[in-house]
Amino acid sequence: MSGHNKWSTIKQKKGKNDAARAKVFTKIGRELIVAIKTGGSADPNVNSKLRDTIAKAKAANVPNDNIERIIKKAASDSDSTNYEAVTYEGYGPSGVAVIVEALTDNRNRTAGEVRHYFDKFGGNMGAQGCVSFMFNQKGVILIEREDLDKDEDAVMTDALEVGAADFEADDDIFTIYTDPEDFSAVREELEKLGYVFASAELEMVPDTYTKLEDEETAAKMQKMLDMFEDNDDIQNVWHNWEE
Repeated sequence: MSGHNKWSTIKQKKGKNDAARAKVFTKIGRELIVAIKTGGSADPNVNSKLRDTIAKAKAANVPNDNIERIIKKAASDSDSTNYEAVTYEGYGPSGVAVIVEALTDNRNRTAGEVRHYFDKFGGNMGAQGCVSFMFNQKGVILIEREDLDKDEDAVMTDALEVGAADFEADDDIFTIYTDPEDFSAVREELEKLGYVFASAELEMVPDTYTKLEDEETAAKMQKMLDMFEDNDDIQNVWHNWEE
């Protein structure tokens, strides 16, 4: 999704009720657990993946107490659940390319649910690699204009000087792109300069976008995305729908 469309999605999520926000917290909590178990340390100073996930949690307004409680629990091994990272690919209505990233403790259950969501709304789940060639992984950092006392040129200069690959400006948001290997360093340098992020994570960014011309098809696409979002196993959904 483009930076602009992503920002619209973030604003919608922030405006949702407590139950919806709790679901976001649950998903990020699962990411924190996996970051600790795969990174081998509950110390963000030595575990870069954990550092990135904590930054993502803070951007999503997860309370610090929640973050600390999850880290402590994962570090003590009191949570014995093992989550597996799985990626699914497929097509939504009218051939919209979709990538679904999940963390699951039951691969068969999640695969069945993802396939059902694709089928229910006029899409289909495909083989690994069927759409991922249309995307590139990039670090994507969003900064709200209203949070800043700097103008567009100053923000762009700061971003490029700390190693960003590209910069875009919309009416409400600045979007900073990085190469995947530079993401952590750029994010940390921008934090040191006092920037606060609306979002900061590695994303799958499409090369081209698909426009849905009729309202019925667009409604099906949105319902499919809502189903994915409502599933606790599904962490991220990337697509090339030009909303």
